[in-house]
Order: sequence, then C-alpha cells, then structure tokens
Amino acid sequence: MKISNFKSQISKFIIVGIMLLSLMTYSGAASAELTINANHDYITIDFFYNGSTVSVSGSSDTGTDLIIKITASDGHEILKQKGKAAGFLWMNMGTLKFEHAPNLYFIHSTKKIDKILSKEDMNNYVIGYPALSKYIEITPASKDEERTKWFGEFIRYKEASKLYASSSEQINTTNENNRQKYYMKTDWPYQAPPGEYLVTVYAVKDKKIIEKAETKVLVEQVGIIKMLSGMAANNGAVYGIISIVIALGAGFGVGMVFRKGGGAH
Repeated sequence: MKISNFKSQISKFIIVGIMLLSLMTYSGAASAELTINANHDYITIDFFYNGSTVSVSGSSDTGTDLIIKITASDGHEILKQKGKAAGFLWMNMGTLKFEHAPNLYFIHSTKKIDKILSKEDMNNYVIGYPALSKYIEITPASKDEERTKWFGEFIRYKEASKLYASSSEQINTTNENNRQKYYMKTDWPYQAPPGEYLVTVYAVKDKKIIEKAETKVLVEQVGIIKMLSGMAANNGAVYGIISIVIALGAGFGVGMVFRKGGGAH
C-alpha cells in the first residue's frame, strides 16, 4: 500500500510538472508574438526645439487588429469656465477641475475602435475618448449632461493644443513571413512638457485584447533651457534679474536697428 501511494504521488508530481512546463512555454510564446519599438524615444528640448516626431513599429500575429496608445501619467488641470453674465456679457463664471487627466493622449488604431473592441475592454484599458470620459473626474459637474458638455470642451481644447489626437488611418501594416508588420509615424508637439511617456500597442482579436507590449519615450530639457528652468524653480530672484537684463538688451538692440534704418517718420 505504501509503495502504491508513493507511486501515485510521484505520478501526480510528474503531471503537475508537465502542466507547469507547458504553461510556461505557452506564456513565453504568447509574450513573444507582439513586439514594439519606438524610434527617437529620447527627445531633447534645447534652445531651438520646436517639436519632433516619433515612430512606432513592430510585429504581431496575422489576423489581429492593432491599437497604439501614447499617454502621459495621470495629472490634473484647472480651466476657467466661461459663461454669459446678464445674458450677453461673456466672462469667467468659475473653475473646472479635471482629475486623472493625462497631459498627452494619442490613440491610433487600424480600424475604428468601436468596431474592433468591446466596450468592456475599452473601459478597462482606457482606450478611446468615451472610455477616457469615464476615467476623468470633472468637478463641479454633477449631471451627466454637464459632464458630457465639459468633457467635449476639454477634448477640443486639448486637440487644439496638439496634445490629444485620435485616428484610425495612421498605422500601416504589411504581411511578411507569416507575420504582420506595423509602422506608425506621428508628430510630437512642442507643447508636450518634459517627462516620461508610455507607448502601448494592443493586439485585438474577436473584440478582445489578447496581447499588449510597451515601451517609453523620454522628453528632457538640456543645455541653457534646462539651466534656466532649474533657475526659475530654485532661484526665482536671480532668474527674474536675468530676464529683465535680457529684455532690456533685446529692446536696446531693436532700438539700434531702427536708428540705423532711419527710424519711422
């Protein structure tokens, strides 16, 4: 009986070991299916900086749709609420607070998101403006109509600032060696502040996200811009004096140019 029980336990250990090995092998294969690479993933802000470009590429399993999301970490913004006083005079009527609002939010897909992804996954992964509207907290905005209105205004403001974008046309795909290659190039706005940005690609099949891969883009100030920024934060008095001297010097230089040119009559 003891020998029989021992053999039974050994058999169980072997079966469990095989199952674990199979699971590890499957997981390793799955994680290798989707790849991502961000070209120009280190952007430097110098004196002549006026924005840049970032390209995202990689490969996925054939037959999958793709969604690429580029986003900053959650933050908060305070915007002035405009309205008409006495029915005709436009003025500030208060402030609106937007919590958990990423400063930058780009979302691109091979097809329209609501056509390829379930609402459940859209909300779980905060993919698309409708999901983002549920994620961001807006105060004061107690009614759904108010939330919808102010979220729409917030999106328009962000898109005008080149910090939010959504499209279903920018990702190019080709099939090669039983793999799907993808590539996307997007403008990087100069309005995006220094910081670390997360780039995520999602593989979608049957309206479900089956895989995701991530990389990062770092934006950093360098040179005189970094020095002046640090001075403004840590030594405001010196920064103020330097700003005044630069402004006076610029004004003097412009005055000299006009004098040499004969001035205005």
